[in-house]
Amino acid sequence: MTPTGDDRPRVLSGIQPTADSFQVGNYLGAIRRWVELQNTHNAFYCVVDQHAITVDYDPALLRQRTLLSFAQLIASGLDPDRATVFVQSQVPEHSQLTWVLQCITGFGEAGRMTQFKDKASKEGTDRATVGLFTYPVLQAADILIYQPHGVPVGEDQRQHLELTRDLAQRFNSRFGETFVVPEALIVADTAKILDLADPNAKMSKSSPGGCVFLLDDERTITKKIKTAVTDSGRDIVFDRVDKPGVSNLLSLIAAFTGVSPEQAAADLQGRGYGDLKAAATDAVLSFTGPFAARVKELMDDPAELTRLMTRGAHRAREAAAPTLATVYDRVGFVSIDEG
Repeated sequence: MTPTGDDRPRVLSGIQPTADSFQVGNYLGAIRRWVELQNTHNAFYCVVDQHAITVDYDPALLRQRTLLSFAQLIASGLDPDRATVFVQSQVPEHSQLTWVLQCITGFGEAGRMTQFKDKASKEGTDRATVGLFTYPVLQAADILIYQPHGVPVGEDQRQHLELTRDLAQRFNSRFGETFVVPEALIVADTAKILDLADPNAKMSKSSPGGCVFLLDDERTITKKIKTAVTDSGRDIVFDRVDKPGVSNLLSLIAAFTGVSPEQAAADLQGRGYGDLKAAATDAVLSFTGPFAARVKELMDDPAELTRLMTRGAHRAREAAAPTLATVYDRVGFVSIDEG
């Protein structure tokens, strides 16, 4: 049975192609969970390239990063036989549903979205695009077009999901039951890996020295972890408050080996910070080595990459088309027989 044809509860999530490589936080905080969900859910995962053009961008770089992002999703463990993996812009139903949803979204409602306010305050509202303003409505369409029961989200996306739920309920109330109202799937035990240069800050691509990218080479990863901030003293204990640097490295070991941070600390008792960093380096490289090799294999075979993208887009459109047809009928659009 294909992913678009099974009756398991559906989930949908996506990632923007805004960097040359996913970072450890992307993988541990989201993508690893996606890999698990494909075993229990009818899963849809996409590279949301349309969201990436709401701010200044370079077309050639966007194209390259979209291909790289798609390859990294596959290399992370997403299986095209078990999940529908696709690129957003290759499924026009997303944009078509967005227009309908925009027409039931209040101007003030869209303006209250935190991400728009944050970005507009930095660049000024005169430079902020209409696309950035309506970004959350496109995100709602990304979700609702597939009728998912759940959406894996971080806390920073909860507001956008609430808008999605509001729009689904509003449409259902006005036009009849059409959309599943999705629930947030927030994982409480997600590994929290912080900036290696500042273990009190979130790991971010804006801090290249403190951020481990999955496509960094072995030498770069080794250097970043070797120079990671630790703490005073020599005790290796898991204590986020008094030992944030040591605890961050223990969390890194735990995330890639499957042991608890406390067990990782116990395994290193009587040893020094150099041994801790070496263990963290080995743990990360055990994943990034095979990951990078698989990404290179896919990028070196454009025909295979295109085949997988085409397959995913066809499956996504097959799932999206019935929803769009129902929406168009209920809002009063006139259909024609295209056969």
